[in-house]
Amino acid sequence: MLSEIAFYGAIETGLIYGLVAFGIYISFRVLDFPDLTVDGSFPLGAAVAAVLIIGGWNPWLATGMAVLAGMAAGAVTALLNVKLKILNLLASILTMIALYSVNLRIMGRPNVALLTEETVLTPWYDLNLAYHQVPVLLFIIVVVVALILLWRFMKSETGLAMRATGANPRMARAQGIATGGMIVLGVALSNGLVGLAGALFAQSQGAADVTMGVGVIVIGLASLIGGEAVITPSTVVRALLACVFGAIIYRLAIAFALNADVLGLQAQDLNLITAVLVTLAIVLPGVRSSVIGKFTRNKA
Repeated sequence: MLSEIAFYGAIETGLIYGLVAFGIYISFRVLDFPDLTVDGSFPLGAAVAAVLIIGGWNPWLATGMAVLAGMAAGAVTALLNVKLKILNLLASILTMIALYSVNLRIMGRPNVALLTEETVLTPWYDLNLAYHQVPVLLFIIVVVVALILLWRFMKSETGLAMRATGANPRMARAQGIATGGMIVLGVALSNGLVGLAGALFAQSQGAADVTMGVGVIVIGLASLIGGEAVITPSTVVRALLACVFGAIIYRLAIAFALNADVLGLQAQDLNLITAVLVTLAIVLPGVRSSVIGKFTRNKA
């Protein structure tokens, strides 16, 4: 069984990775743009926020700058694809590799500690709540605000143009949509959300590390695919809710697996657990549809 602290910790981390899943939803689902930049923009957001907070900046302003830094990283990837005609996957890999050096330059060392610094969480600890419940409350608010803003954006004229670009670029161009601009905006927005997640993660964990982005793309995809297996993404709202619930379910599943003594799993088995969960999330919807189809035919 999970302890209360481990349970809230899993939800806290799941909410942060829900923001990552939002970003991956925009690039993979809306734009059909395979983007690995997130493995670099996640620690980029953490690095920018950490360095600025240590430099005396207001934590919320530092977090805002982390979002802009993530957007800049995404824009570079998109421009490499749109302007230089580099394959989207390769363009994102090039940016991701470059960001490792950029993050080291920003921090000046492999990691930066924030344990003694004021963060976005600091004022919330004055509330009459348990220490481990405070981050969950704040991150719920952040995720809900991000979800509403994304939903409104996707319903706007620009959002519809972006969705059209991903669904059928040729038809979108025929309708006068600047598809290149939509790709740049979408990938920038995607990595801005990932940068926000990185900034919040660094502040909740008390440190920013240059390697903290390793595997973020896999976690985000696991959250996205797992959420879609639970909540059918028939509308934008349902797709965004699937991202959040998928991330929380993923983190809870990881926590249960690592804390279940009967399974004998340890922390080094995390990647194995992730691979199994992603495989199940991909396979189960097809199995469910097949079973329902057979049941319906037999009943007829």
